[in-house]
Amino acid sequence: MSICTLTEAAAQQVSKICFENRSYGIRLDVKGGGCAGFEYDWNIVTHADDLQKNDEVIATLNGHFVVGYHSRLILMGTQVDYKESIMGSSFEVTNPNAKSSCGCGVSFDVEPLLNVSF
Repeated sequence: MSICTLTEAAAQQVSKICFENRSYGIRLDVKGGGCAGFEYDWNIVTHADDLQKNDEVIATLNGHFVVGYHSRLILMGTQVDYKESIMGSSFEVTNPNAKSSCGCGVSFDVEPLLNVSF
C-alpha cells in the first residue's frame, strides 16, 4: 500500500514536469514552519541517485512521485490532485492527518498523538 495516492490529473502533471525538466521526479516532504506548525515542501528530484534511503517512490508514465522518508507518518493516507482554474494551477493535497490549517491555507497542524518534531 502506498503512503500517498495520486489522481490521474496529478500523475499526468508529475509526468509532464519530469519530462519537461528531464528530471527523475517530484518530491513531497513535510517541514516544520508556518503559523500552524507544518508546511508541504515540494522539490524536483534530478536523478535517482538523489533519493534518500526508504523514500517512497510512485512511478508515473514519464517520472516519479517521491514521498520523503521522514514525512511518511504525517502523509499516510494523503491524496494528491492537480487542479487548474482561471486563477492558476497547483497540486492539491488532501491529508487526513491534518487537524487544522492556517487562514491562508499554506500550513497545517496534525493530531498531537503523532508527536512528531523536525
